[in-house]
Amino acid sequence: MQDNAEIKFGTDGWRGIIGDNYTFKNLRIISQAVADYLGKGKKVAVAFDTRFLSNSFALEAARVLAANGSRVLLSDRPVPTPTLSFVVKTRKFDLGIMITASHNPAEYNGFKIKIPSGGAAGEDLTKEVEGYLGKTPVPELPKDNDNISSEDMTREYIKFIRSYVDFKKIRPKKFKVLVDAMYGSGDSFIAEVLKGTNLRIEFMRNTINPSFGGSRPEPVEANLMELKRRVKEEKFDLGIALDGDADRIAAVAPGGVFIHPQKILGLLALHLNQDRHWSGGIIKTIAGTTMMDKIADFLRVKLYETPVGFKYISELMVKYDIVAGGEEAGGMGVKNYIPERDGTVAGLLLIEMMAYRNKNMLQILNAMEEQFGKYYYLRDDLRLDSKIELKKEALPGELLGKKVVEVKDHDGIKLILEDESWLMFRGSGTEPIMRLYSESKNLKNAKELLALGRKLIA
Repeated sequence: MQDNAEIKFGTDGWRGIIGDNYTFKNLRIISQAVADYLGKGKKVAVAFDTRFLSNSFALEAARVLAANGSRVLLSDRPVPTPTLSFVVKTRKFDLGIMITASHNPAEYNGFKIKIPSGGAAGEDLTKEVEGYLGKTPVPELPKDNDNISSEDMTREYIKFIRSYVDFKKIRPKKFKVLVDAMYGSGDSFIAEVLKGTNLRIEFMRNTINPSFGGSRPEPVEANLMELKRRVKEEKFDLGIALDGDADRIAAVAPGGVFIHPQKILGLLALHLNQDRHWSGGIIKTIAGTTMMDKIADFLRVKLYETPVGFKYISELMVKYDIVAGGEEAGGMGVKNYIPERDGTVAGLLLIEMMAYRNKNMLQILNAMEEQFGKYYYLRDDLRLDSKIELKKEALPGELLGKKVVEVKDHDGIKLILEDESWLMFRGSGTEPIMRLYSESKNLKNAKELLALGRKLIA
């Protein structure tokens, strides 16, 4: 197999297993393809996360780009992906490269491309880059290159966020907040932003550990048991979890109640509309909760629905007036910022919402569910030995005695039932996995729908 055949962009960048297909040789090939796409004399920012060899991979990418005539700014430390996006947008770079595999297991690394708006590269751009793979030999890479400069990218990022949040509103509050960085590059930025407030911020798993403690840095409930326990036992007002590159979020309310990212999007939309009085529509993906339809109707704003992948949300955030957009995996984007997801900013806005409403997060969550309904949203990932092609015509017209009233197939297949419950099948864009989703106002039904989905796949 040719090396360049091992490089293919998925839902969010190229990802591979370190030492298998994610090698320095392949990294040079993809960096050369980006250089060919850009042409000479361009400005590129390069950054990296806390994964094994990420700093070395980032340097290698910078060397290839610099050898092709680009001026490269290289981060001098691991940073969240949104930090790179912010720098690309505010400093008017032609492109950004982030070395990260986000929430994937420790053996993976990846290569994300950011466009001048700070958003994720769309499919047109990534396909064009793929077309350059292996076309031009990688030039000789001198040890030193004047086209590469290095600095701390986080200073501008932190300064902006301190101006973005309502510091005056937050400062006097004495909320207790626990942040789980999941050994990723989110580290302790929230504490930096909140310096000078009366909030008590504590951190866990905020050291560098390339093995991620034997887990994967994905903020799903199964990986957050210690966060839930501590929030409950130590009586925190809010728990925040960030993924490996800190662009995704999950949260925990008092009592150890897990707040699914689906609900976080609803909370952000309500806060920015009702408390900040910001206008704009809401974006959810096809795998998003029905609760967002109810919230958009109540707020009298337009609801947009995209395929899974934040790059689709980014495109709409640039094109339309959007107050908040989010995906089920925890990526949240908000108005008057970059058109990209940021777990740190989303977490700070949850704290800000508590400050505006003078309530802890459980009280706010309960009020939202009392008004819009309590939805039980479940997901299961089935690892596959081979690719499965599902056809909507082969799926049943009735599930659990309820008629299928609508089928959506613009990304995966979503079967919507007459009682608003639904079941969805979608192959992962980054791993050999079939994702199953279900939602119902009844937990038992949601579980039964997921079990039925497993049987249909089998």
